[in-house]
Formats: sequence, structure tokens, C-alpha cells
Amino acid sequence: MEARSEITIKFSGSLPTAKPAPNKKVEIELTDQNGITFTALLNAKSWRKAETNASEFADWAGAISGKLGQRTDNGFEVVEAGVQIFEKKKKEEKSLVSTAADETAAS
Repeated sequence: MEARSEITIKFSGSLPTAKPAPNKKVEIELTDQNGITFTALLNAKSWRKAETNASEFADWAGAISGKLGQRTDNGFEVVEAGVQIFEKKKKEEKSLVSTAADETAAS
């Protein structure tokens, strides 16, 4: 049997602080609701794109995903990490879109 441990850490409100790291990477740390700190190395280019997206979206949420790495003194490493920023849509807009789709389907 093979098993893989992949994790996704979600965040919103503000971007974590990124520290420069070797090989065109940045290091970020996120602490979850249980006080566990996750440390991830991300490509600097991906991080800059995430910063741009977060500044362009009025309301957003982010996610860092990767493989669960070695335990550290205060948490875990996230290996082969990637970052994504998603725009949060207002619920009113979703109901208007679904109503328009329902009307189109009915005709």
C-alpha cells in the first residue's frame, strides 16, 4: 500500500510575511488555530503573483498546498509548496447568476 501526505493550509485577511531564501525562493510561515507553525519555501515568482492577485481582489482567500515534510521545533515543513489566491464572490452575485441561468433554461 502506498500513502501520500498532502496538505492545504488556507488563510485570509492578510498575506504572511515572506523572507528571501536561496535559489529564487521565499520562506513563509503560517500558524494554524492550534498553534502549529507550517513553514513553506515558495518560488519568488509565484509569491509575487499571489501578492498582485491579493491586491487586485476586493475580498480574497489564499491556500498553500504541498507535501507534509519534516517536523520542526514548532510545527512542520511544507515540501514542494505552491500558493494560490482566490477571489471571494459575493453571495448576492451567485444568486443572480443562478436565477438568470434558471430563466434561460425555462425558455
